Amino acid sequence: MHTIPNEVGAGRRRRREHSAEFKAQVVAACSAPGVSNAAVAMAHGLNPNLARRWVREAERRGGGALVKAANSAVPTGFVPVQLPPAQAAPADIRIELRRGPTAINVSWPCTAASQCAAWMRELLR
Repeated sequence: MHTIPNEVGAGRRRRREHSAEFKAQVVAACSAPGVSNAAVAMAHGLNPNLARRWVREAERRGGGALVKAANSAVPTGFVPVQLPPAQAAPADIRIELRRGPTAINVSWPCTAASQCAAWMRELLR
């Protein structure tokens, strides 16, 4: 006996429908350099295969309406960024080795970095 009036029986799940604007946003985000399609899809709550399909469809259309709609909605321009003042490079390479209760701290001059690397290679053999 069903007590919930709007409950659908054992039917098939309905597919979600996404607006053209939403698809355009996802495609535009996927086309940004250095961005993973899977990461963009997961951030938008989508299966990565679906996002890839939308990107392929947009590419077939020659960059088509999806990319243009997304790019027109996003304002572009120069954004100034304040960087912290540069800090002086450390004068020493500092390494802390721990094995069980024993800890060893090593301080090596940066000018002899290649010798430090050779020492570490021998130590870790």
